[in-house]
Amino acid sequence: MAETANPPLAADEVVDIARDLIRIDTTNTGDNATAKGERAAAEYVAEKLAEVGLEPKIYESAPGRASVACRFPGADPSRGALLLHGHLDVVPAQADEWTVHPFSGEIVDDYLYGRGAVDMKDFDAMLLALVREWRRTGKVPPRDLVLLFTADEEAGSDYGARFMVEEHPEVFEGVTEAVGEVGGFSMTLPNDLRVYVVQTAEKGLDWLRLRASGRPGHGSMLHDDNAVTRLARAVANIGGHEFPVEMTPTVRQFLESVSELTGVEFDPANPDEAVAKLGPIARLVGATLRNTANPTRLNAGYKTNVIPSTAEAVIDCRSLPGRNDELEAILKDLAGSGIDFEYEIRQPGYETSFDGPLVDAMAEAIRLADPGAVTVPYMLSGGTDAKAFATLGIRCFGFAPLKLPADLDFTALFHGIDERVPLSGLRFGVDAMDRFIAGS
Repeated sequence: MAETANPPLAADEVVDIARDLIRIDTTNTGDNATAKGERAAAEYVAEKLAEVGLEPKIYESAPGRASVACRFPGADPSRGALLLHGHLDVVPAQADEWTVHPFSGEIVDDYLYGRGAVDMKDFDAMLLALVREWRRTGKVPPRDLVLLFTADEEAGSDYGARFMVEEHPEVFEGVTEAVGEVGGFSMTLPNDLRVYVVQTAEKGLDWLRLRASGRPGHGSMLHDDNAVTRLARAVANIGGHEFPVEMTPTVRQFLESVSELTGVEFDPANPDEAVAKLGPIARLVGATLRNTANPTRLNAGYKTNVIPSTAEAVIDCRSLPGRNDELEAILKDLAGSGIDFEYEIRQPGYETSFDGPLVDAMAEAIRLADPGAVTVPYMLSGGTDAKAFATLGIRCFGFAPLKLPADLDFTALFHGIDERVPLSGLRFGVDAMDRFIAGS
């Protein structure tokens, strides 16, 4: 594309693009009948890419469930392509719980508020703003970039990333590595040193439905085969269980790095002690030391004086990479007899090593954008679209750079009330991603 005089810079556009995306309500309820906005968001993204001469294509997996992809040709097409991905959907938000309306995209005290501000329309905006600047100024990436903005990440990716992988593998032709959420944000250690965490692993997603069966009957009579009692016992056993610590290479490297940087002693036999000293991020890191299983929903009965024949519970289980079968065996033992297991979603965890030229490019980009800061690997306790891309043999990382205030409890903003991102963080992210892509 030909260069233009005084083209707008990414730093000038990123806030406006993020606001536009937030104002498109892309709430994903997990139900096609009530999920909304993804098609409108995909059309917005496609328009922004087409304006600078790229050729985006919208892929619809079901009515309204839309993703958009395009390829930005690089200087060396013989090299493996780099996938840069973000999702367009968001989790629901209750407006009466927020300081501002969650889909208004309001700016308050130099923060952009809105559902998706950190998960993850901020990174979508960074990518769009940066690609638009590169195209307008004639800058060419060192290798092909595949840009992908997906639907349905918040409900397991079936209508987004997994649909793309299974039905449109040609989009990923030549892709060797991928970069998306949730990593690259800064964390201030007790000695005031900033580290930027790069996601090299994420836990598995094992959403499990438990079903107990029993003999129905009248609630006034003696009853020794009660499905509700059996289910309640199983749920209580699972919810109260403390899983043992099982450190993966990523978590061990994270704790060793933090220990070296802070001087805080790390005892491999008691990693919880070191994690407790990390401040707000301790909740996230602590969840990566072990498998977790949290009961989230219960359903039984239809009348007070009728003992039902079935009772159900849903457990949000997150397994460490390679440990999902182990987790299931423990849960079945805890649940006891008479409980049937059925998976709503079962996606194994993922882990790669913290090394190679792409990791070096991340570290260098952060060093230049924030001198004195360092990068360290970590495991995400939740999940991302990376699990789908990893099935194609793509090496996946989370690196969406944000320089954050030391006192901001950033991890609490994911799916939280008053989700927000600092405007300075968005502009920092554009700068860091610019350096990263140029060196990738």
